[in-house]
Amino acid sequence: MSKRSSKEIPDIVIGRLPVYLRTLHLLADAGRDVTSSQELGEHLGISSAQIRKDLSHFGEFGKQGTGYNIPYLCNQLQKILHVDRIWPVVLVGAGSLGNAIANYGGFESRGFRIVAIFDEDQRKIGLPMGPVHVEDFANLAQRVEESGAQIAVIAVPTSAAQRVADQLIEVGIHSLLCYAPITLTVPDRVRVEYIDPVIHFQHMTYYLR
Repeated sequence: MSKRSSKEIPDIVIGRLPVYLRTLHLLADAGRDVTSSQELGEHLGISSAQIRKDLSHFGEFGKQGTGYNIPYLCNQLQKILHVDRIWPVVLVGAGSLGNAIANYGGFESRGFRIVAIFDEDQRKIGLPMGPVHVEDFANLAQRVEESGAQIAVIAVPTSAAQRVADQLIEVGIHSLLCYAPITLTVPDRVRVEYIDPVIHFQHMTYYLR
């Protein structure tokens, strides 16, 4: 499989790959072995030409007239996205949001495992949450080093998010998933993704009458 440098591939294309992978998993779970760019496009509301163009950045995965072998394409996309392994993830924030994230059961099957949860509230230290127990945020550096985690989830109030991000980066975290409604200031080497439901609500209400 030929593969271009990641710098040559538009980020918007990378952003669509996990959506393709999710749809392929759903088709596989339904007992399907083969699909087409046309079918994928119908599921996702994306043109079949766009799907073929996106995949062509990474190689040739299907044959005209026969479509895509679903297990094979799943495997290849997992390799491209580096989720053909389990990534350790640390979570900061043991409130109601953190608890919901910790107890979500869909991470490990998609390549991610929460290995540590941190909070500064001493009343929460030691409480079971999802697969682990809440730890003191003061232990962050040691646990990140022990686990080899490069990814962190920030589920703290807005007022604490930048400070938490700074400390996570300082101890070696390279990728942040931030639930706080704030735009973080981080070095260029650090990747940040944001989840803010209010932004999506406001996007939707534009179209409502």
